[in-house]
Amino acid sequence: MARHIDSNLTKLLDGLGLEGEENDFCDFTIADQNSVAESQGITPTTPSNFKPVLGGNVTYVVACVLLNDDNEVLMMQEAKESCAGKWYLPAGRMEKEETIIQATVREVLEETGLQCNPKTLLVVETAGGMWYRFVLTGEVIGGHIKTPANADKESLQAKWVSNLQEITLRSNDIVHLIDKAKLYKQNYKNGLWHRNILPALVPHVKDLLRLIVVIKKRSTNTLHVLLSEKTTIHFPTCEINPAKSLHSTLRRFMVEMFGADVGQHRPLGLLNVEADPATDGLCLTLLVVFRAPLEEVPMIGKCIWQELSRDNENRLLSIITSKNMAIELHVVR
Repeated sequence: MARHIDSNLTKLLDGLGLEGEENDFCDFTIADQNSVAESQGITPTTPSNFKPVLGGNVTYVVACVLLNDDNEVLMMQEAKESCAGKWYLPAGRMEKEETIIQATVREVLEETGLQCNPKTLLVVETAGGMWYRFVLTGEVIGGHIKTPANADKESLQAKWVSNLQEITLRSNDIVHLIDKAKLYKQNYKNGLWHRNILPALVPHVKDLLRLIVVIKKRSTNTLHVLLSEKTTIHFPTCEINPAKSLHSTLRRFMVEMFGADVGQHRPLGLLNVEADPATDGLCLTLLVVFRAPLEEVPMIGKCIWQELSRDNENRLLSIITSKNMAIELHVVR
């Protein structure tokens, strides 16, 4: 059992997905969440049988931050009537039967005229449990930059921009994303960044949050990871509630496992993203760290602590003690 769990954790730390029965477990479904709410006198707003439908009740958006050798960022000028003439990153909604990578390549080509090769996820943003934006960076590998003569309904033109103050942005929400890409470019080759991680092609019928919860055991000074014992041993996984923020879903799940007095813990970022256009769901693997030692954290759920192998302990410690070693999760609301 320990070897199997260790192997799965290694896959997640490598940014890979868990396939087969490993991706079917769900410890805290929306039906379970609704039951808890009802027991507290709260009327749930999400149907217990909720299923994500792309373009219906969930929206997946991609955005791409591309930098050239002069550290200029590729921007496009909006053609849409609501924001015509303003500037933004190449971005847009994913379409049915399209992977996150395919959507990114398509949006960059349509809006800038350039072909890109996405290298890694930079940030995953969520608003409620119904809107997700996958922000990637990579390199330009071909094409011709769009000029005003090539203006169409996708964009008016594109250009490399060195100073954002020189243009009018559609929204300032992309400034942080551009800064993040510049940090990545500076630090990746020095080993001060997470490895290049792209979404893993693993289908999910629902939107899931998989937790890698780690804690230090004081008596042995070793890291342990939380495992669920429901049905079979696996990493704790819950259904993302579309009516709640991701932080709220995380909090409710932690209370379910540790009780209302759950100790101080913090999410450090994502280890991987799993999504496949065969189905409209996804799975986010989130690293969560307890501040208190294992001996001081009681559990009420069907969970156990498993000591980590030395290799995975060292890898997790490097993520815990350094910035930018996991994919940033930005909860907008």
